[in-house]
Amino acid sequence: VCFCFRDVPSVDILVWSELPTGAGLGSSAAYAVCLAGALLTACGAISCPLKEGESTARWTEEELTLINSWAFQGERVIHGNPSGVDNAVGTWGTCQGTVKEGGEEVSLVASRVPMLRILLTNTKVPRSTKVLVAGVKEKILKFPAIMNPVLDSIDAISQECQSVLEAMPADPSPEYYPVLEELFDINQHHLNVIGVGHPSLDRLCRVTASHGLHSKLTGAGGGGCGITLLRPDTSPLAVEAAKRDLCACGFECWETNIGAPGVTLHSSSSLTAAVLHALSES
Repeated sequence: VCFCFRDVPSVDILVWSELPTGAGLGSSAAYAVCLAGALLTACGAISCPLKEGESTARWTEEELTLINSWAFQGERVIHGNPSGVDNAVGTWGTCQGTVKEGGEEVSLVASRVPMLRILLTNTKVPRSTKVLVAGVKEKILKFPAIMNPVLDSIDAISQECQSVLEAMPADPSPEYYPVLEELFDINQHHLNVIGVGHPSLDRLCRVTASHGLHSKLTGAGGGGCGITLLRPDTSPLAVEAAKRDLCACGFECWETNIGAPGVTLHSSSSLTAAVLHALSES
């Protein structure tokens, strides 16, 4: 039930995004979080934190929690039975909040991850998160004694990765990167086992491995995107060679970073010319 604190007129909503949809980049969660923040602000359920002269502002923890809860409902409409991680990351910029695990609500809090360089590759193979999640559930029900230990191992990988990422800001040692690379490799093999791999993702991993780089799928799998970890000392020539070979496979590549704040309210004056142009064209 939505309790509006004041009358809300009919609104037109313009959405602009650089995120490819259905590619495992959390585009649906980003949309749900932004929409929840905008509508909750419009109906007065949360404050408008932007002060005069400010270019950006963020809501209070209590208000972010409300945004996250409504964004999760949007994710349920889109995906059926989402974990809640994507909308939590979109809200706080890190894994924080409440997610669903095995039908139970679990509190999840993690420190902000360090800024990591990655190569993001879109295989351009479309897939449905809802269908993939249902397939994994079916496999678990069919082979519980086999699949549950695999899921436990994936959870252990995630916890080990979290420990490494939390340690990195205080001690930015290059020794952490080989550990992350091993975790990438193990995780990718496990994800293939539970049925969310795809030949296009296998090809992505082989191509980057030929350049000494380590990759894994991101999102629901079954196509979509993969991420490749780039060490601080990774040769620019190696990155360019990997991008060239990946593009030759028909993939799209971007070099980017992981680690950013969550949902933020922007003044129109702070938006880039490209965004303003895209919105005006809508």
